[in-house]
Amino acid sequence: MAKITFIGLGNMGGPMASNLVKAGQDVTVFDLSKAAVEALVGEGAKTADSAEAAAQGAECVITMLPAGKHVEAVYLGDDGLLAKLPAGTLVIDSSTIAPETARGVAEVATDKGLDFIDAPVSGGVGGAKAGTLTFICGGEESTFNRAKPILEGMGKNIFHAGPHGSGQVAKICNNMLLAILMAGTSEALALGVRNGLDPAVLSEIMKQSSGGNWALNVYNPWPGVMEGVPASRDYQGGFLVNLMTKDLGLAFDNAVKNQASIPMGALARNLFQLHAGQGNGELDFSSIQRLYKPE
Repeated sequence: MAKITFIGLGNMGGPMASNLVKAGQDVTVFDLSKAAVEALVGEGAKTADSAEAAAQGAECVITMLPAGKHVEAVYLGDDGLLAKLPAGTLVIDSSTIAPETARGVAEVATDKGLDFIDAPVSGGVGGAKAGTLTFICGGEESTFNRAKPILEGMGKNIFHAGPHGSGQVAKICNNMLLAILMAGTSEALALGVRNGLDPAVLSEIMKQSSGGNWALNVYNPWPGVMEGVPASRDYQGGFLVNLMTKDLGLAFDNAVKNQASIPMGALARNLFQLHAGQGNGELDFSSIQRLYKPE
């Protein structure tokens, strides 16, 4: 049993921390949302009044935060956790942030004798709840091996992508592709329905044909076609449009810095930004279907 501090109990972080509690780990949690904290305390987690207090005595600190600015605020500076944690502490950041931000935090952590990896996740809220997430890790192999048994309490597939920042690079590539697939799937379904096809029948045809993809097979964006997905509960819960827009922005910025061409990624970014600007930012990203199927 490891003594773990988990900071950030949102749609993803809450279920992840819950799975660590269920796995028998000694978990202390912190979040600005009292309701999120109370839910975990009800499951057996401990809590504290601040991130610093929660991290006292921890063997491992895990963060799951919305953006790079939040990661830097928690870890860096004289009041950041990296200045407070004793050497040898394992630090895992599962937020999705810019690779250079992850490298910057890793550099400070390494200078202070801490073991740091960036470990963003894939699998969505469903995967977080089921404990089947994919972790994409960047850092030293020895740190990855140390973190893997803890990550296995929250995920099914644990990858070592390379040195610090590599986890973030792989994650933004994955999410860019996911956005492209979701937009394309929504477009194809809308075209079929406009021609009189049943969206459920069309979905099954494409699933068994060359158009099959994760968005279609597992996370169908058309309301009522698939049970248990956000599209069938008015796009509530899941991975928010605002977060997908953020990730597409990270991919775009990275492409500019590396002189990489991402025409489809750039188009997906524009589509999701348009969708968010129409008041849909807090809906699941599969609600991009509404661009093609106005309600």
